[in-house]
Amino acid sequence: MTPAAPTGLLVLDKPAGITSHGCVAGVRRALGTRKVGHAGTLDPMATGVLLVGVGRATRLLGYLAGHDKDYEATIRLGLSTVTDDREGEVVSTAEPRSVEAITAEAIEGSVAALRGEIDQVPSSVSAIKVDGKRAHALVRAGEDVSLTARRVRIDRFDVLQIRRGDGWIDVDVAVTCTSGTYVRALARDLGDELGVGGHLTSLRRTRVGGWGVTDAIAWTSLTTSEHPAEFLIPTSEMARRAFPTLEVVDPLAVENGRPVSSYLQADVTEPTALLSQDGRLLALVGPKPPPSTGVGYLAVFVP
Repeated sequence: MTPAAPTGLLVLDKPAGITSHGCVAGVRRALGTRKVGHAGTLDPMATGVLLVGVGRATRLLGYLAGHDKDYEATIRLGLSTVTDDREGEVVSTAEPRSVEAITAEAIEGSVAALRGEIDQVPSSVSAIKVDGKRAHALVRAGEDVSLTARRVRIDRFDVLQIRRGDGWIDVDVAVTCTSGTYVRALARDLGDELGVGGHLTSLRRTRVGGWGVTDAIAWTSLTTSEHPAEFLIPTSEMARRAFPTLEVVDPLAVENGRPVSSYLQADVTEPTALLSQDGRLLALVGPKPPPSTGVGYLAVFVP
């Protein structure tokens, strides 16, 4: 008999120097399967929590990517780069006297101005598509890219430590934000607020939704394991940790494709996991997204 294809969620602690796509390729090799994807891109320089779906669990990744996230980062004030991080070419350097004049109180005040709901212009080297091409590819090809501001929410933007050097200030920060927020853009905007420019020198994602770094496995643990599938979190546990749940008395109604409204006992206003009485994940349901109109539900069947 052909062994069943692996299915589940991997919570990886991504190391620096590898792309999120590179992590996906490594998981494919380790598990011997092609159906692998990730939720929420991390840049090569960034480390931390990367959610990787395998098999049928890939159907839930789009919903996991929308969860809030925590980051720890270091922002260097006094220099701006083309990529808003340390990997890009320096495009401006502030006068040392201007940097020296910045007080801790000024930094705290400018950080506070970037909390709450803000209209953020994404970094020009983001993965956002412009005329069918990734913005970062256009920038690296020498083209000018202008992106539209988008509304994001910064629930936490706290200064942890301030260190001063010759013509620069490093600010360690903790950030909690909604999906779609660019921490590189926060570094850029903080530097602009203070009039000296800024960029990101380190970034670590410490949480995505219900998963933190304590849940994550090291990259080397995965790639050197003789039984990497043992790290997979089953879809039922994955759903219980990520979404509200409803128990369905008649799982056959779900499995046989009956209309969602026929077996829901309550209105569903957000993505919700439907579980059988023995704890199996049957489907993920939620209101139909725009531009749908009228009453109706969208169901994502995982099993």
